[in-house]
Amino acid sequence: MSLNVGGWFETVINWLRGNFAWFFDGVAWLISHIVSLFEYVLVGLHPFLIIAVLTVIAAVMTRRLGLTVFSAVAFLFIDSMGLWIETMETLAIVLVAVVIALAIGIPLGIWAALSTPVSASVRPILDLMQSMPVFVYLIPAVFFFGVGTVPGIAATIVFAIPPGVRLTELGIRQLDTEILEAAKAFGAKKGLILRDVQFPLALSSIMAGVNQVIMLALSMVVVAGLIGAGALGGVVVEGVAQLNVAQAFEGGVAVVILAIYLDRVTGGAHSMVGILRKKRAEKKSATAARTAVPTPA
Repeated sequence: MSLNVGGWFETVINWLRGNFAWFFDGVAWLISHIVSLFEYVLVGLHPFLIIAVLTVIAAVMTRRLGLTVFSAVAFLFIDSMGLWIETMETLAIVLVAVVIALAIGIPLGIWAALSTPVSASVRPILDLMQSMPVFVYLIPAVFFFGVGTVPGIAATIVFAIPPGVRLTELGIRQLDTEILEAAKAFGAKKGLILRDVQFPLALSSIMAGVNQVIMLALSMVVVAGLIGAGALGGVVVEGVAQLNVAQAFEGGVAVVILAIYLDRVTGGAHSMVGILRKKRAEKKSATAARTAVPTPA
């Protein structure tokens, strides 16, 4: 007995393409225009201006002199290798993919945290998505969107969603039940508790998920060079295909620099969120102390 799984898959793909071609064409049009807008800004402006902006972001987010200097020197090094345009194209693709992945992953994680049936339904799907070989994501992307940047972004989005969902759900579920019971005792509604209690307290875990989504997106963007996504992935793939060791190595170095920068900046943003939360709590405490009415003796 043999199962024609490949034939079934082909039938499903053909049915989707035949009945929802308008949807995939619309998605491709929208994503390509958004990426073009990001690339217009990142590539169109002078490299020194972009490097200055990225360095300031690193300084503000991390407040570390070493990383700030590294950011400036590293991006100047990329520019000196002649890979500035490809690096900015990669950054544009990563930003678009991450924003869409988080827009899907965080609300889904919140929903899963608030509903046990949803969590039970989503968990095996996330397990499948995380255990699936990276190259498998390229197959349906190519079938639906052809070759180029759009299928690369589509595959990147699907590949990067799971950590955003899991860490958002984990951050909300692991909150102290006594805090939630206290909020309910004061008559707060579910939406208010989620906005003012659960989400802020889970923000540390959510930011860790954001970091993981960015790293997965960057790794997938490079693999997407195999289907014509271009950018640094295209540089690496072309270098390997032509046995051009210098080109492949330079492309790999540029990817590593971008990965280190994004990882440290998002890690710094994670720490900054904690600092802002602490300052906000101190400000509220000080305000409450000033407005407190002393009880008569």
